Amino acid sequence: MVFREQITQWKDLVTTYEATRAGFISIAFEKNMKATPFVEEAKSLKVIAQKAKKPKDLLNLTDIYPSLLTASGLSDKSLNHLTEQDKMEAINNLIEKFLEPAGEKFIDELVYRFLLTRGDTLGGMMRNIAGFIGEKKLIRSIIAALSVKRLGFKYLNSKTDSWIAGEYVDLTIDENAKGLYWNNSKGKRTVLFNITPRIVKKNVDICIFDCSYDTMSKEVKDDPKKYIALGELKGGIDPAGADEHWKTASTALERIRNSFNKHKLKPLTFFIGAAIENSMAEEIFLQLEKNILSNAANLTNDAQLKFIANWLCEI
Repeated sequence: MVFREQITQWKDLVTTYEATRAGFISIAFEKNMKATPFVEEAKSLKVIAQKAKKPKDLLNLTDIYPSLLTASGLSDKSLNHLTEQDKMEAINNLIEKFLEPAGEKFIDELVYRFLLTRGDTLGGMMRNIAGFIGEKKLIRSIIAALSVKRLGFKYLNSKTDSWIAGEYVDLTIDENAKGLYWNNSKGKRTVLFNITPRIVKKNVDICIFDCSYDTMSKEVKDDPKKYIALGELKGGIDPAGADEHWKTASTALERIRNSFNKHKLKPLTFFIGAAIENSMAEEIFLQLEKNILSNAANLTNDAQLKFIANWLCEI
């Protein structure tokens, strides 16, 4: 039972107060970073809008037409379903019902309403930010393990959808990677993040294949025998949602095992989570002891994360 090198009791899996605090601060920082472009956009909008003497004059400032649409409450997605007449109606409603009643403060009112809609956009982005941060941490840990072993690797760039030779010192890989490849003593290993294997029919966070990156294809993804390990990663740090995250992950892992059992196959399964409370830690540890789960780690525990990353590189 390889997990015992880092986890000797269920309490080892529990997220500490300090880790929870650090996690919340990390997400707040990321939120502020992602909000920066919207704030700068609002500042530019204010500068240009100051050319208008009264709200109706904003209609003559064609440069800010997209921003007027945003301030009127229309999301970027909604614009694809509206006619130009619909868009102008929304802008006129903004001017007549909100900007004109604001009097001399109409430009401030415009900026506030612009930021309100942009805030919804930011909220949508932030709903996935915990998972994104968790995935980045895992990718960086895997790369560090490969570096120690001096194993060359490639990564699947999410922007170009092409495999690129990786460099250990490249700090942008974890931002852009949706897959990794290396060759260890047991063979060629390709990892893909967030895919839907045909055998499982649901999204799986991490899948490790027994194949080279250049032979990866739909046929390989559809072949149950090519899967070495499958895992669930939950990066949410809020203790209030911990149990729900584990229930979702546990159900997903059970679905994975049942799907492969039908083919008389038993790939390794693992769980990595940021928010792990007492009751779920006991369940995870019990599954490890019964060899239901092959491995597990607390994402906030650096030693556990590095250990499971090293394990992934060796299987």
